[in-house]
Amino acid sequence: MQSANVLLKKIVRSSVLPFAAQHGIKKDLFPLSRTLSLSLCLKQDNSSGPSEKLDLDAWKKVMKSGLQEEVSETVSEHKELSTLAAAREILEMWRLAGRSVPENISEEQLKTFMECPSKSAKKKYLKYLHLKELYKKNDKRKMDEKRERKQEAQKQASETDETKRSSLVCLWANTMDKAYSWRAAQAMIFGQPLVFDMSYEKDMSVREVANTVRQIVLSEGCNRRSVDPFHVHFCNLKDDSLYQKEFIKHYREAWGKLLITVTDQCYTDIFPKDKLVYLTADSPKVMKTFDHNKIYIVGSMVDKSIKTGVSLARAKRLGLETAALPLEKYLLWNSGAKNLTLDQMMHILLTLKDTGDWKKALEFVPKRKYCGFVSKPVHELKKTLNLINTLKLGKRQEEVRRQFAKNYSKKLTQK
Repeated sequence: MQSANVLLKKIVRSSVLPFAAQHGIKKDLFPLSRTLSLSLCLKQDNSSGPSEKLDLDAWKKVMKSGLQEEVSETVSEHKELSTLAAAREILEMWRLAGRSVPENISEEQLKTFMECPSKSAKKKYLKYLHLKELYKKNDKRKMDEKRERKQEAQKQASETDETKRSSLVCLWANTMDKAYSWRAAQAMIFGQPLVFDMSYEKDMSVREVANTVRQIVLSEGCNRRSVDPFHVHFCNLKDDSLYQKEFIKHYREAWGKLLITVTDQCYTDIFPKDKLVYLTADSPKVMKTFDHNKIYIVGSMVDKSIKTGVSLARAKRLGLETAALPLEKYLLWNSGAKNLTLDQMMHILLTLKDTGDWKKALEFVPKRKYCGFVSKPVHELKKTLNLINTLKLGKRQEEVRRQFAKNYSKKLTQK
């Protein structure tokens, strides 16, 4: 057995390894593994039957036949790869020569090309592949162009929709501006006058004047958009005053095109005194109804910056009638001063002019200043008053109920 192993090693060293090194077969040493497996089988056979003898000649024939088969397979694979590479080089040369050859060809197509029986058959096959490739490219180009046209059409459609929408909005805005301007022009001829007194510039700072002008601008816009606007008068407005400078900042070129009356004269020089009513929160007289024959005057000032009674003193000095809004009559006033901004006064006066309903008009009073309307049921008013007084004033509920019942009964008797 030892002599057989020694002989096997000699055969591997002398025949297999030089052959593998000569043909570049270093990793695929299948014959060596096969010889080892055969040696193991021989060992098992020897262990099972020690009396049997090893036939070395038959074993050599089997080993040589296996080696020849494996070597022939590797050589055939190497030849096939080399022929494929040669065929690719031929196709590349034909392409450079200007023949009809496809740019991309698979291994299966290349094998089919090599199997063609004649040169003309090879040319026809290559032309077929070339035309097929051209058709695919043409279809892809058409699909890309179709996709691009579709995207451009969608983009143009969206742009046209936007332009239509924007043009419609512009047309609507222009139409509404014309309608508002027409109403304001009619109000200058037939409308009820409303006066803004611009004589309080000395009583305010620059910042307070700017705040006042901002509120007047809001009031003018609200009046212009109303159904039945006032004929607005800016009286006592001097040239180069802070009021005028702030107005020019807001309106710019439109300042000279406003459908209002701007004058440096006093309202007493324009209108009769018996028709003028100065609206001030300090007036002892409460306004009951809106009179369409009166001309109401609103002081153009920020009430927080001046002392109490300035507008009332000015009205008394000019000998004018004064009036205050009936806030306590219709609202459960919470706390704080009863002064309102100029745009809130404009909303209230316009609502009174159109409807004559104090409840609708006083809805423009900020909700933080009152608890509710007096026209609500008594039990709801009791609940709100009790809650407010218990949270803020800390009074007992029984005292609050008694006080509320007493005050409410007095109001009922007065009515």
